[in-house]
Amino acid sequence: MSTLFFSVSPPSASFPPKFPFQSFKHLSPLKTTLRRPLFSTTTRSSLHGDPLESDPPLPPSVRTFWKWLAEEGVVSSTCPVRPAYVPEGLGLVARRDIAQDEVVLKVPRRLWINPDTVAASEIGYLCTDLKPWVAVSLFLIREKMRGNSPWRFYIDILPERTDSTLYWSEEELAEIKGTLLLRLTREMKEHVESQYQKVKEEIISCHEQLFPSSITLDGFLWAFSMLRSRAFSHLRGQLVMLPLVDLINHSASITREDNAEEINGPAGLFSWDLLFCLKSTMPVQEGEQVFIQYGLKKSNADLALYYGFVEPNTNRDSYTLTFNISESDPFHREKLDIAAANDLGETAYFDIFMDRPLPPAILPYLRLVALQETDAFLLEPVYRKSIWKTLELPISRMNEELVCKMVVDACESALSGYHTTVEQDEKLIQEGNLGFRLEIAVRVRLGEKRVLQQIEGIFKEKEAQLDKFEYCHERRLKELGLVGEEGETYCQPK
Repeated sequence: MSTLFFSVSPPSASFPPKFPFQSFKHLSPLKTTLRRPLFSTTTRSSLHGDPLESDPPLPPSVRTFWKWLAEEGVVSSTCPVRPAYVPEGLGLVARRDIAQDEVVLKVPRRLWINPDTVAASEIGYLCTDLKPWVAVSLFLIREKMRGNSPWRFYIDILPERTDSTLYWSEEELAEIKGTLLLRLTREMKEHVESQYQKVKEEIISCHEQLFPSSITLDGFLWAFSMLRSRAFSHLRGQLVMLPLVDLINHSASITREDNAEEINGPAGLFSWDLLFCLKSTMPVQEGEQVFIQYGLKKSNADLALYYGFVEPNTNRDSYTLTFNISESDPFHREKLDIAAANDLGETAYFDIFMDRPLPPAILPYLRLVALQETDAFLLEPVYRKSIWKTLELPISRMNEELVCKMVVDACESALSGYHTTVEQDEKLIQEGNLGFRLEIAVRVRLGEKRVLQQIEGIFKEKEAQLDKFEYCHERRLKELGLVGEEGETYCQPK
C-alpha cells in the first residue's frame, strides 16, 4: 500500500474493547503514505524496456528493492505489475492488460514477515508469550536497526511516518474533538505504549546482546503503524507483511474482498514453497493502477485510524453506541446470563452506519437492559429459552419508553461533545481548500453527527408511536384466544 497517510475487537487482540485488528480480517492491507507528488509523472508501462523508468525517477531504494525481488524470483521481465508514482504516492501499475481474477504477484513464504518468521528468528524464543502483533512489531524494528537484515531492501522503502491519526499533532487532534476517533486514537497509543514498556522491561533490557541499539517508543510505534497500515490477513488467520504486494492501493469502486489465495508452487529455480498470490479483482488496462478493496465494513473512522484517508461516501459514516448492564441492576446476573447466551456481554457495542438498518441485536439488548420489576417475570428460568425472541418485539409501554429515552439521551450527549455543527462542517466541505488531514477530520466528525441525528430521529419517531404498538401482554392474550376482533378481552377463551 502506498498511501501513507485506517468495532468490536477479537479477544485475542487484547486491545480495549473497541480495538479490533479488523484490518487483518478481510485480507486488507493498511496504507503507508508517500506524499502525493506535486508534479505530473510519466511512465513507460510496456513489458519492454526498463520497468521502473519514470519521470521523475523513482527513488534508488525502490530500484534496489526491485533488483532484490528479481534475485529472489518474485519478479521478472514478464511481471504484469510494477511500482510507480500514483496520486496516492506509490502504487502498483499494470505493465500490460490484466484480466479479472488474474494473479499478478506471488510471494514465497520465505519472504513473509509474520509470527512464524519471528518464531524462526534469533529472538523467537523470547517472543513465545507475546501477542502476535507485539512480536512482529518487535521483530520489525529490530530488523530495521540491523544493517545486515535479510529484509533490509524491503524495510528501506517503508515510510518513516503515516497519516494515521496516531501521528497527528495535538492541534490536528483538536479538530476531531468529541469523536469516537479521538478516543480510539488516544487509547490505541496508550495501549501500544504499555506493550512497549512491558517488552522493554521483560525482553529488551534483559537481552542487550540481541538488541544492541536502543529501541525507543517512537521506533516501536513506527513498527506497529507499519503493521497496521500494510499487513494482510494470512489465509490461515495470521497477519503477514508481504514485500511489493503491500504497495497496492484501495479503491472504493471495488466491491469484492477476495483478493488473495495461497497455493503450493515453484518459488525459485529448484525450490517449492507456499505462495501468497495477489489477484486483480477487476480487469485493468495497461498503464492503469491495480487496486483492491480494503474492507467493505470499515467506517471512515477505521480508514482514518488505520490508513490515514477517508472516503467521501456517506455509507462509510458510522457511530458506535455503547450500552451496558449496570452492576447495580437487581437483575444483573440474570440479564448477564441471557446476554451471554446470545453472544453479548455486560457491555455491548453496536456499529450503526448511515442509511442502513439498525443492528438486529440492538433492540433485544436494550429491552433486556431496560427490564424492570413489572416485566421481570420474563427473566424466570421457564422463559429463558424463548426470551430473546420475545425481546425482538416491544415488551411493555414502560420498557419501550425507557429504551427510547436511553438512546435519545445517548445521542444528545454525544452530539453535545462536538465543537462544530453539521451545517458548519457541510459548509467547510462545500467551500473546499481544506488541508488533507483537516478534510479527514471534518468528514469523520460530520459523518458521526449525521449518524447520531439519524439514530435520534428513529427513536424519537418510535417514542411518538408508543401508544400504537402491540406489547407482550397483548400478544400473550391473543395467543390464548382472550382478545376479540375489536380488541376486547375475555375471561375465558372464545
